[in-house]
Amino acid sequence: MAIEHTLISIITPTYCSERTIRKTIRSVREQTYPHWEMIIVDDASTDRTRQLLQEAAAADSRIRPVFLNENHGAAYARNTALEQAKGRFVAFLDSDDCWKPKKLEEQLQFMELHHYAFTFTGYELMDTNGHLLNKIISAPARVTYKRMLKNTIVGCLTVMIDRKQVGDFRMPDLRSRQDLATWLSLLKKGAVAYGLDKILAEYRISGKESLSGNKWKAAKKTWFVYRRVEHLPLLPSCWYFVNYAANAVIKRFISI
Repeated sequence: MAIEHTLISIITPTYCSERTIRKTIRSVREQTYPHWEMIIVDDASTDRTRQLLQEAAAADSRIRPVFLNENHGAAYARNTALEQAKGRFVAFLDSDDCWKPKKLEEQLQFMELHHYAFTFTGYELMDTNGHLLNKIISAPARVTYKRMLKNTIVGCLTVMIDRKQVGDFRMPDLRSRQDLATWLSLLKKGAVAYGLDKILAEYRISGKESLSGNKWKAAKKTWFVYRRVEHLPLLPSCWYFVNYAANAVIKRFISI
């Protein structure tokens, strides 16, 4: 594989992100690896997001905005981008998160060196205003299907996938947790997710995520994935859910 010419398609769904989208785009434009396309699917925003995307595309031809007329949710937006992606590799970045400058370069080298098809990296947390919180989420060396059920450690903003090895894929049409369901689907088919334990991304914690009620909603969605998407029996679902909850607490309070 001629790594210096490999195209990476960046998949970015967005909705009413006028406060954050410029910083997200800037983090992509500052990548040391230049061979990328950024497909940003605007999910019928009602603020200035569309205008900002048009300005970004005019400034850099590698940025390709797609504008939806109706709001469909992140899964639909990501799938729309996947359908238009031209790269062998796809990477995911939401419109309120950011990458470190060497994210694409180092992750692609990691994949090429080991012939990995599915990788992710470590990342750090920032608050709603983009200030880093000195909290780190490290990347374990490898994650299998069963380990993913126990610990949803793979951050969507860090994932890169080689479609030549994995094949074409789409995310299930879920309003949330569609990324978890996608990773489980790929791992269930025999893939392994390999972690590059370097901090190469920044994840924004929204104000809503800090509320216990929304944490409970996330937990319910995870349970839904176990039972309705993966069709796990009740007892195994309970076992995995207990592990998931414990790891979520650890990630929330012990990460340094």
